[in-house]
Amino acid sequence: MNKQQGNKQQTYIFQVEIMVEDEHHSTALEQLIQGLNRGGWADYRISSGMQLGKLMAQRRAQSSGTPTPVPVSPEKEKTSPNPESAAETGHPGLEEIRAFMKNNSLIRLIVNRGLGVKLNIPCRIINIDENANVMTVYHVDEKQVYSFRLNEIEDFIG
Repeated sequence: MNKQQGNKQQTYIFQVEIMVEDEHHSTALEQLIQGLNRGGWADYRISSGMQLGKLMAQRRAQSSGTPTPVPVSPEKEKTSPNPESAAETGHPGLEEIRAFMKNNSLIRLIVNRGLGVKLNIPCRIINIDENANVMTVYHVDEKQVYSFRLNEIEDFIG
């Protein structure tokens, strides 16, 4: 009876930060997910995306010795709209999509790729880039990462 209790597997959760270098966020994320799937882990969750500039700042600090701060130009702040107003005026339903992304909810996305090609995808939203009008999603059946332009998305069901 003691042997059975001694062989019982226990569950452990680790928080890990992994840096993946690639040309684009979606391909780096795809590479990470494929690596995690090959690892044979019981479960995993990607809780955040990328943090821009840290690697570049670190490399500059290593090469020059002292990093020089770059001030944010006020002109740039004026041109970038506040996310709430952009969501209300630019794309209807963007706040609801952000809520799905924050909760890591499973949704069904209906995408029109053009030329009569319609996709019906069960997925989780990974990232929304309003400036580039691109949404990155994780297809839960195929275990692949896809990027779609926001104008290709016809509907979503939460």
